[in-house]
Amino acid sequence: MTTNSPDPRLVLPELTQATFGTRLRRYFLTGLVIAAPLAITASVTWWFINLIDGLVKPLIPNSYLPDSYLPYPVPGVGLIIALVGLTLLGFLTANLVGRSLINAGEAILHRMPVVRGLYKGVKQVFETIFSQTGTSFRKVGMVQFPQPGMWSIVFIAQEAAPEIAERLPDGNDQVGVFLPCTPNPTTGFFFYLPRREIVELSISIEDGAKLIMSAGLIQPGEIGAKPKATGNLSLPQGATSPP
Repeated sequence: MTTNSPDPRLVLPELTQATFGTRLRRYFLTGLVIAAPLAITASVTWWFINLIDGLVKPLIPNSYLPDSYLPYPVPGVGLIIALVGLTLLGFLTANLVGRSLINAGEAILHRMPVVRGLYKGVKQVFETIFSQTGTSFRKVGMVQFPQPGMWSIVFIAQEAAPEIAERLPDGNDQVGVFLPCTPNPTTGFFFYLPRREIVELSISIEDGAKLIMSAGLIQPGEIGAKPKATGNLSLPQGATSPP
C-alpha cells in the first residue's frame, strides 16, 4: 500500500538529537508557515467584504436589510447585492434598450469638459484589463535591463500605436512592456523596445507576478518551461543567453 509523500516544506527534520529549544523553534516555524497565509488571506477577504458592505448598504433601505431584523449584523450582504446588481446591469445592457440607454448616458458625459476625459480614460482601462480578446498583459517576457547582460521580468503589452511608432526607429516592430518592481508589482516602468529584444516566456501572468513579488524565491509552477524568443535576439559581446 502506497501513500502520497508529504510536502517537504512542512516536514520537520529529525528531532531526536535536537535540543528542546531547537525543537520548539522548528515547531513554531512550521506552525507559522501554515497559519500565516491563512490569516493574511482571511484578513484581506474580511477587509474587502467590509469595504463593499460600507459602500452598498447605505444605498439600500433598512427595511430590506437583514441587520434590522437580527440582533447582530450580517457581513457580506452588500457584496451579494453588488454582485447581483452588476450581473443584472450586464444583462440589461446586452439588449437593444439597455444599449440605447447607455449610449444616451455616454453622450451626455461626452459633453462635459472635465468628466469626459476622466470617463473615457477609466473606461478604456477597464475594457483593456477585462477584455477576453485583448493582448495586454497576457504574456510574460524578459528584457535586458538595467544594462546588457542583466535580465528582468516584464509583462508584454500591445504594439506601439501608429502615432508613437512613426516617431521610433523600427516603429512597426516596437512593443510596449511593463517592468514591475519587487516586491510591489503595481509600480514599475513602461517603455517601448523592438520585438526582437524580447524573450517571451511560456508562464502565466500569475506565475510571473509571484516570481516578482517573492524576489525569485517562488519559481514558476510549470516544470521545464523554456523561454521562447519572439525574434532574433542580438546579445552584446560576451553576454550569454539566459538558461
